[in-house]
Amino acid sequence: MKIQVVNRGHQPLPAYATPLSAGLDLRANLTEPVELKPLERKLIPTGLHIALPAGYEAQVRPRSGLALKHGLTVLNSPGTIDADYRGEIGVVLINLSNEPFVVNDGERIAQMVITRHEQAEFVEVEQLNETERGEGGYGHTGVK
Repeated sequence: MKIQVVNRGHQPLPAYATPLSAGLDLRANLTEPVELKPLERKLIPTGLHIALPAGYEAQVRPRSGLALKHGLTVLNSPGTIDADYRGEIGVVLINLSNEPFVVNDGERIAQMVITRHEQAEFVEVEQLNETERGEGGYGHTGVK
């Protein structure tokens, strides 16, 4: 699949790190480093604008290494980029650690997964069909 992209930043285009990667790395496009204090969140620009085909979305997800090593994650995970959005892709990062974290220009800050989706049409009914689970909700299957 080919996706049109306008790169208004100075970083390379997103790329897959390995041949079987699902996510493309997104890089910070900064003029100066950005510090995130503990529990602070900021929108980090990428400089990228994309045009997805109808029926697709881009999901912005955390990078596992940043989450494990530094407590950094994407706050609205996964962030959804709709096919009709043409603005700059920004990544809402939050620092969940006890130490400040500095985001540097060009740093890989998130990953983006391109995926198909469907649009649903809701049909109002008076009653739903019965299932074995029924209304069993959170924790209904136990802990083992």
